[in-house]
Amino acid sequence: MAATARTEKELKDKCTKQLRNGVEDPLEKLRLQCLSRGASGIKGLGRMFQIIDDDGSRKLQRAEFDKGLHDYGIDLSDDEKTAIFAQLDKDGSGSLDYEEFLKALRPPMPQCRKDIIMLAFNKLDKSGDGFVTAADMEGVYNVDKHPKFISGEKTKQQIFNDFLKTFDIGGHDDGKVTKEEFLNYYNGVSVSIDSDVYFDLMMRTCWKI
Repeated sequence: MAATARTEKELKDKCTKQLRNGVEDPLEKLRLQCLSRGASGIKGLGRMFQIIDDDGSRKLQRAEFDKGLHDYGIDLSDDEKTAIFAQLDKDGSGSLDYEEFLKALRPPMPQCRKDIIMLAFNKLDKSGDGFVTAADMEGVYNVDKHPKFISGEKTKQQIFNDFLKTFDIGGHDDGKVTKEEFLNYYNGVSVSIDSDVYFDLMMRTCWKI
């Protein structure tokens, strides 16, 4: 249901190699640093900014932007941070729209891949409230053959929650996955898969679409 260990390794190796070879564009450098952590790298940075956004404005001031990058362990110079902020603050307001920032950070992805990701999310979001919870996964995520379920070590609910924690970082464990987090995660997975056909097959197999 998530990225395979092989896919994760390929993604990390690919991005780490690109960083080692040198990257001039600051936004691309930030993107590669996130993805060198795996498919959940961009989603993880998004969660970090959510935690920092105390007033819930979904806007990032420059100080919040710098703090989020620092807390997430991103290595950029002040000039690179300034360049990214200026590039994305198109109206010169001195703040970045949270969702627009994440969209800009995502690697380019064909519409056909976005469509299949959203198809999977909408299938999971049975209640239509814009969140996926453990309850939504009933009947979609089959845990009957999970070794920890077979051994009695964990219940179905606990295994569901373990999967959802893939989407939580920094102690911000709310048991919910938003549409943006789901898209950010699979956008990361997409980077290491060259074939649109294979990506489509993987998503349909994982989520029984």
